[in-house]
Amino acid sequence: MGAPVTDAVPDAPPVPAAVIVLAAGAGTRMKSATPKVLHPLAGRSMLGHAMVAARDLSPQRIAVVVRHERDLVAAAALEVVPSALVVDQDEVPGTGRAVQCAVEALDVRAQAEAAVHGVPIGHEGRGPVEGLEGSVVVLAGDIPLLDAATLSELLAVHHSGGNAVTVLTTEVDDATGYGRIVRDEQGGVLSIVEHKDATPEQRAIREINSSVYVFDAGILRGALRQVTQDNSQGEVYLTDVLQIAREGGGRVGALRVADPLLVEGANDRAQLATLRAELNRRILTRWMLEGVTVIDPATTWVDVDVDLGHDVTLLPGTQLHGATTIGAGSTIGPDTTLTDMEIGAGATVVRTHGSLSVIGDGASVGPFAYLRPGTVLGEKGKIGTFVETKNSTIGTGSKVPHLSYVGDATIGEHTNIGAASITVNYDGVSKHRTVIGSHARTGADNMFVAPVTVGDGAYTAAGSVIRRDVPAGALGVSGAPQRNVDGWVARRRPGTAAAEAAARAHETDDETPPPLGAQAQAQLAEASATPPTPRPTPVPASPGVPTVPDGSSTTTSSTNEGSSPR
Repeated sequence: MGAPVTDAVPDAPPVPAAVIVLAAGAGTRMKSATPKVLHPLAGRSMLGHAMVAARDLSPQRIAVVVRHERDLVAAAALEVVPSALVVDQDEVPGTGRAVQCAVEALDVRAQAEAAVHGVPIGHEGRGPVEGLEGSVVVLAGDIPLLDAATLSELLAVHHSGGNAVTVLTTEVDDATGYGRIVRDEQGGVLSIVEHKDATPEQRAIREINSSVYVFDAGILRGALRQVTQDNSQGEVYLTDVLQIAREGGGRVGALRVADPLLVEGANDRAQLATLRAELNRRILTRWMLEGVTVIDPATTWVDVDVDLGHDVTLLPGTQLHGATTIGAGSTIGPDTTLTDMEIGAGATVVRTHGSLSVIGDGASVGPFAYLRPGTVLGEKGKIGTFVETKNSTIGTGSKVPHLSYVGDATIGEHTNIGAASITVNYDGVSKHRTVIGSHARTGADNMFVAPVTVGDGAYTAAGSVIRRDVPAGALGVSGAPQRNVDGWVARRRPGTAAAEAAARAHETDDETPPPLGAQAQAQLAEASATPPTPRPTPVPASPGVPTVPDGSSTTTSSTNEGSSPR
């Protein structure tokens, strides 16, 4: 970021009495159902960035002025700063009116606080408290790159110069649409003239107003009472306060920043995209200087609240959102999107989409994994290719290598889940949990119909549907023995390519038997090595006595037990 331009290094400023964030505009050029200030970049809305900058100044009070889509904007502001005072702007247009509404509300708040905690009215000669006392910072809610450090510098210049008003300015090549900073011969600020009200000479000025100010509270309050709507827009301009303050004997100062993007606003989506890319570039630069490797900054996006350890490597196509944290030495990507994830040290996450999950140290995930909220993978664990997980804990060293779904499950340590396994967790009404112990080995193509438990050290056979608990150390098997129905294709699918192929195979069988497989050869060798069992010689049948098919007589020997004499 460009350093602010100032003639002296001022002392640290006192805490401001209030910060007012202006967020009442409709933002029609966005052409969106979403209020302009709520459009996001780097993990926060534009208003969110403004509220964070305001909060980081540690002011006594923060107020946010709302009007268009009032409830949505107010909720977004309170999500960042719950103690903020939400102020409604009335139908009178203009930034001056917005600030006036905020000052009135803040004055009432200050009076109420004084009544509870302050000096009683009339005590020791002190009259009633009028309201705010001290400095008041005003900023727009659509300047997302503005930070607390720049605002602190502005406050320092304001107090060191004893100013009534201090405005943050910058210079741009094309100042069309911006208010111009009009200075006197000594360089002091005379006024701010809006573009539509400016003369041709004033429009040639390149120094512009950033819509960021520091006011003395008393001077601001008094000047706002004098501001009118006598301009081409019929609005109450906040910029008129500067001229009124100067005419009243107050000093108007300015802090000019060398980096225009620091105070650049976004009025349409094209401008927002420019600021989004610039903010991302600055975030990546900061992390690279902190020891993070970013292979391709052009395709890598990192939100402002992401935290990265030393020697992290981000491969192309990586997006890190929300409050994601990445431990030292981990490699993320390529083509990976993580939101609110916690990744341990030395982990590898490849071509993965994940949110609200925890990955342990040294673990590996992907490629093509989908981690839904509630996934916890232990140290040196593995979630492999085409695996989806949700609300599941997978213990240290355990692996789900490929083609599986693990939902609502607890898996112990050093367990291996076979390929194409599914925890059947939903019965159409409720979700149920599967528990698989430590050092277990489950077969491929298993289904675990929850609620079900597989004990420590247990095995399950391939193709099993596990509906009942498997005790520790047991083998769980389900399914009937295989049965082959010979000739089924010829009978039920005559004339198909399959039937023709089968017929050709049978013709080949008749001519030259196909080579035997390893198992068949082993069985043939075993049969050849075993002497044949001798069969008894059939007894000749007596005349008129029938025989059974093997040639033996149906006559029962007289020596058989249970025989009866003739």
